[in-house]
Amino acid sequence: MGKFPESELVLNKDGSVYHLNLKPKDISDIILTVGDPSRVYMISKYFDDVDFEMNRREFITHTGKYKGRKITVMSTGMGTDNVEIFMTEIDALVNIDLKKREPKARKKKLKIIRIGTSGALQEDIPVGSHLASQNAIGFDTLMCFYNLPQNPLESSIGNELREASKLPFTPYVVKGSDLLLEQFGKSMVIGNTVTCPGFYAPQGRELRIPLRNKNFFNSLNYYHKEDFWLTNFEMETAAYYALGRMLGHEVLSVNAIIANRVKNKFSKNPNKIVDSLIKKVLDRI
Repeated sequence: MGKFPESELVLNKDGSVYHLNLKPKDISDIILTVGDPSRVYMISKYFDDVDFEMNRREFITHTGKYKGRKITVMSTGMGTDNVEIFMTEIDALVNIDLKKREPKARKKKLKIIRIGTSGALQEDIPVGSHLASQNAIGFDTLMCFYNLPQNPLESSIGNELREASKLPFTPYVVKGSDLLLEQFGKSMVIGNTVTCPGFYAPQGRELRIPLRNKNFFNSLNYYHKEDFWLTNFEMETAAYYALGRMLGHEVLSVNAIIANRVKNKFSKNPNKIVDSLIKKVLDRI
């Protein structure tokens, strides 16, 4: 692979990557991510100190130390389109020589842990619990533009879910990092997370616009393949896992369960659930 032209690898005048506005020195090898920019501050308030800050669009970055270890926390905003920008540009910071516009011969593997919120798809997953995503299932079309390698089981589940949900495309299924699941997933619910391209109809919610498929929620709630059940809804994890696989990074998504969709329950204090998850993740780094 030769040099990346200016139109493909877009840089700012100061040499930083285009959307994140970051240079390689600005990040650590351990990156915590959140969707909501305000949650960056919920995490960095526990740091010993914050050495670097950058605010660019919805991408807010704080890099500092926690118990003496360098850590970066970043917000991505909502949706898999934003995750694609984040994952591509964060990889460029460590695996592309930005001055020469060439891939580095020696690739670096980042550890990326998403701390998010989610609604449970199964009745027995209580509001207030913490869930680590062993697998992610993408009900968005991002991977229609990439050649994502999948194993036979992943492809089989995707095909079955297309039939069950009556969608015109095949969902993609990707396993997350076993290494990070072992490190961070202890005492958490281990689940299979559905990633949707929206919060309302794509997650089976109906307000003033009728749903195209009234049975969509139930088709996911009841789907299983042996002991593989779908456990929760959110909007980013599948893109993290798919891009992490293709780029060679360790990626895990952990979720604060703030709603149970089967019981129609929503937490009265979601920030408390998120904060306890943040502290749990920080203490396991």
